[in-house]
This record gives sequence, C-alpha cells and structure tokens, in this order.
Amino acid sequence: MSETNLKDMQDLVSLCKRRGFIFQSSEIYGGLASCWDYGPLGIELKQNIKNSWWKAMTLRDDVVGVDASIFMHPTVWMASGHVEGFNDPMVDCKQCKSRFRADKIDLAKACPVCGSSGTFTEPRDFNLMFKTQMGPVEDSSAQVYLRPETAQGIFVNFLNVQQTMRKKLPFGISQIGKAFRNEITPGNFIFRTREFEQMEMQYFIKPGTQKDAMEMWKEIRWNWHVSNGIRPEHLRWHEHLGNDLAHYADAAFDIEYKYAMGWGEMEGIHSRTDFDLKRHEEFSKKNLKYLDAEDGNKKYLPYVLETSVGCDRCLLAVLSDAYRVENEGQGEAERVVMKFHPRLAPVKVAVLPLVKKEPVEVPARKLFEELQKKYPAEYDVSGSIGKRYRRQDEIGTPFCITFDFDSLEDNAVTIRDRDTMAQERVSLDRVQEYLDNKLKM
Repeated sequence: MSETNLKDMQDLVSLCKRRGFIFQSSEIYGGLASCWDYGPLGIELKQNIKNSWWKAMTLRDDVVGVDASIFMHPTVWMASGHVEGFNDPMVDCKQCKSRFRADKIDLAKACPVCGSSGTFTEPRDFNLMFKTQMGPVEDSSAQVYLRPETAQGIFVNFLNVQQTMRKKLPFGISQIGKAFRNEITPGNFIFRTREFEQMEMQYFIKPGTQKDAMEMWKEIRWNWHVSNGIRPEHLRWHEHLGNDLAHYADAAFDIEYKYAMGWGEMEGIHSRTDFDLKRHEEFSKKNLKYLDAEDGNKKYLPYVLETSVGCDRCLLAVLSDAYRVENEGQGEAERVVMKFHPRLAPVKVAVLPLVKKEPVEVPARKLFEELQKKYPAEYDVSGSIGKRYRRQDEIGTPFCITFDFDSLEDNAVTIRDRDTMAQERVSLDRVQEYLDNKLKM
C-alpha cells in the first residue's frame, strides 16, 4: 500500500472545512482576511495540543503557570521596546494599492499582483501593534494595546511568582494565551494570522548558565514535537546569527517544520539575557533583582531562556504531518487518512452499528454511552459502513467499533484500526480494556 504526504496546502484547507476543523471567519459575509474559526474538531485538536504542552511544561518541580491579562499598562510596551521598535518596513504599489513587506519582495522587479514596474512607494516603518481605547474618553491617555506577545505578562510578574511560590533559580513560568499583530502580509492558512495563540515559557537562570539551559531545553522541546507524532525528518534547527539575532539575545534557535509551502518557524528557543527584567526595572523604578541565598545573598537580575511555540503553527504542523493519501493514482480506491497521534486525535473511538435497526442500535448506543464517559467518541449510523469508515479516517479517529447482528449472539464487536485497517473481534466485556491499552496517553 503506497502512501503520499500533503502536497498542496489547499488540500488541507478543503479537508478542514469539509470535516469541521477550521472555517473562514465570518464566511457568510464573505470572510475576513487571514482570520479563522476553529470548528468542533479543530478546537478539540487545539485543546489536546495545549493540554500536551501544559503537562509537559508544568508537571515539573521547576515550572509553574500564569494567565496574564491581555491588556497591560501602556508603559509595559515602552519598556519592552515594542512602541519604538516593533516595526516592519512596508511599501505600497502605486498602481494596484497592494501592500507588501519591503524585506520580503524585490523592489527592483514588477509588482507581484498587477505586474507594474517601478511603482513602489518608499519603504516606511509600520508598527504591528493594535491600538484601542480603554474607558469612556477617547484621548491619548486612554490608549492601550492588544498585546503582541505573551512574554511580557510573565516578566512583569517575575517577583510575584518567585516570592509567592518560594521558587529558587532556575525556575520557569509558563503561559498559554492570545496575542495580536497587525501583520502586513498574513497568509498561508493559519501559519501567519493577526490573531494567534502562543504557548510560552520563560526560564529564569543564573547569569553564565545560559548555554547549559539552552542545550537542555533544545532537547526537551524537540522531543516534545516528536512525541506528538511529528516525523523527525520534517523538523530541522535554524540558528540565528549576525543581523538575524535579536538585539536582546545572545543565542537563538528555531525549530522549523517542512510545511506544504516550505520550511517555516514553529518554535523559538532564545536566550534573552537580562534585557527584559532590566528594562522593566528601569521603567517601573521597582527592584526586580533576585536574592540568591545559596550564593552569599548576592542580588542580581536573572537571565532568561525562552521557549515559545506558535500554537496555531504547531496545530498546522500536526495537521500537515498527519495528512496521508493512500493508493493515490494507482487505480485502487484512494483513502485520505489523518494519522494523528492518539493523544491528539479529536475523536478517539467511533461506534458504528452495522444497520439502522433497533435490535442492533440499542446495545450499540449503550456501548457508545459507556465509552463516552472516558473518551471523546462519535456514534454514526448514517450511510454505508464503508463511507462511515472513510469519514472517521478523514477526521483521524484511531478506532472504529462495528456492532452487527453477530454481536447479539456472541457478545463481541469488530474493532478496526485506522492506520492498518486491520479488524479484530473483541468481546464486549473487554472493549474498555482493549482501548485503554491502545490509547495509553
């Protein structure tokens, strides 16, 4: 049985719409560019990814969690450098009015939209933060921002967390939350959007230990992606060097995934030095230094090792890596199957009565209701059994249980494996045990 991977992002977009993973936002009004809604299966998949990350990060004695407000004091963004320097160079085509990032196109060539030559405006800085007003009076004193990253909510809470939880260095603070950037050229489905979710951890360490921390977290984070079913050959490291290195960092690595449109950043592991805490200490006039009782009561600003995953990009990688087409163009029946890791699959098991008749449906429904107490499950009685199998394949359900007339005689059901399509007869009193063993999470 031959198998091919995702070749065209549009194939995945189509499946996501058809099967309830992701919809275009405000679709009945023509949609809103680069904004997406997660459907019933998409939100389950996303929640499973977030749960996997949260457990991996916080089921340790050196990492705790927070959930900081999206709105923060405006001075936070002055201290972080976002007000002054969070800009992309932007140009417009004078003919078609299309807008581009100046560093992403060749300004000496024709406009990629209308084909006009020599019509670009001079590059100008465009701040990526969304501004809004807080309170009833619309003036500059009421101006606030939708946060462009979640990290600053961790930095300003460093001492709150360290002191209340009595944490000693090294320790980390994790957070999952929404961020917003007014991107000039979003696109590639959910890869680059203006509203997105981040899964970040800031690991506070003693200055001088950042190299060891970097190596430790590089290994941990790579292994997490692989443990979620991502094939290692579709992952690679990208090191930031020279001008590619952010001004606040002394080392930075990205985990990139090979998407249908090419390699793209999915997670960053960056050594941020003491830049953030130093800036917040300067702007807030508060002492943010750590008292190191184990090193002669020295006081210093910790260094920070950051791991930051784009949740939506991670989800796109999981979808892309799971997407397979079997028997493509070989004259046999093609099968599109989403080979999710069972831990991430939005539906774990489907119960499929062979026929829509009461003697079969009643016990089948009872089995479904029992399984549903432990696993996300579906009950489907519409259409032929073959079509129902194909639907479950396309949403990535690891196991399908068929209840037939023989089940009334032998008290057993047929369990079909998604990946191999092998079928096994299992007695009803062993179904729960069978799934528990197969779906160990």
